[in-house]
Amino acid sequence: MVRNVAEKKYFVFYKPYRVLSQFTSSDGRACLSLFNFPKDCYPVGRLDYDSEGLLIITNDKALNRKLLNPRYRHRRTYYVQVEGIPLQNDLVKLSNGVEINIDGIPYRTLPAIVEVLDREPNLPERVPPIRFRKDVPTTWLSITLTEGKNRQVRKMTAKIGYPTLRLVRFSIEKLNIEGFDSGEIRQFNKEKIIKLLNL
Repeated sequence: MVRNVAEKKYFVFYKPYRVLSQFTSSDGRACLSLFNFPKDCYPVGRLDYDSEGLLIITNDKALNRKLLNPRYRHRRTYYVQVEGIPLQNDLVKLSNGVEINIDGIPYRTLPAIVEVLDREPNLPERVPPIRFRKDVPTTWLSITLTEGKNRQVRKMTAKIGYPTLRLVRFSIEKLNIEGFDSGEIRQFNKEKIIKLLNL
């Protein structure tokens, strides 16, 4: 008996701002159904409605399990625009871990790599853009995590007193969205995506 094994498909998507990381929407918000993905593919994990950047869409359930399993601790790097100019001491707190609230329970984040970017990253314009206020400076940070709690980055920067204004997931391991436009989709073969994800 010959089994019909579905071809594995792998898409890297720059999820735009204000798009749900799911294929259905009960309240009229934009979602993944607006984009031309095969019907048997689903997002690996999620990216918040008000966040942007790298989202993997695939029908490979094994890849999904490996990337979402906390024990593998894959590195995820976010470019984060915060309100204000964090002090070095604040950045050390973020790096060492801060206590945030997850589903009503206090949680201490794992150590992270936190760096101040010396220039604004080369990203597509956000639509609509961040509201500009001449008297309020902003700072771009690179934050690399090995975990993915709900709204974790926003909660971490708020904890040290610097609210997140714009949040873009730039990479997972060595897979990144360098040169992507917002809403752009690129298809990868299995060998390449497995290599870039260090799987």
